Amino acid sequence: MIKLIIKHMMRLKNTLRRRWHMIGWNLHYGKQFKAEKFHFRDNFRIYIEENGQLTIGRNCFFNNNCSVTVRKKVMIGANCIFGENVSIYDHNHCYSETNQLISKQGFKSDEVVIEDDCWIATNVTILKGVRIGRHSVIGTGVIVYKDVPANSVIVCKQELIHK
Repeated sequence: MIKLIIKHMMRLKNTLRRRWHMIGWNLHYGKQFKAEKFHFRDNFRIYIEENGQLTIGRNCFFNNNCSVTVRKKVMIGANCIFGENVSIYDHNHCYSETNQLISKQGFKSDEVVIEDDCWIATNVTILKGVRIGRHSVIGTGVIVYKDVPANSVIVCKQELIHK
């Protein structure tokens, strides 16, 4: 009986924590943040800068230490799952001017779209301008820097080199 009470208290605590974060994001970002019911674990972070827009579809799950940083637009479809330490960026630093500090050169931004029913595994980084097609799987440790067609599986190739 005590285990059941503890289990329900923990569930209530997590629900309240998630709702508190959602209220905070909505108050802070307003119309820049649109999300249906989604779930996340510890240290899930959202950063929406300037006029960026973030949309998260229904029934998405973000594991520990995920982050989404938006300067332009990130759209995440419904029923997507994200492993630990996934990072999504819709921008990159400009760095072509050699006589100027990189930190002063600004950013290039392009929207990121993750369509419905994707699994993004642990330690994946998704960079600007990428569209990940519906029902795709991105394997552990992949850096996604170009479009992924629907129903794809992307993995880091590991080869054994014989000496």
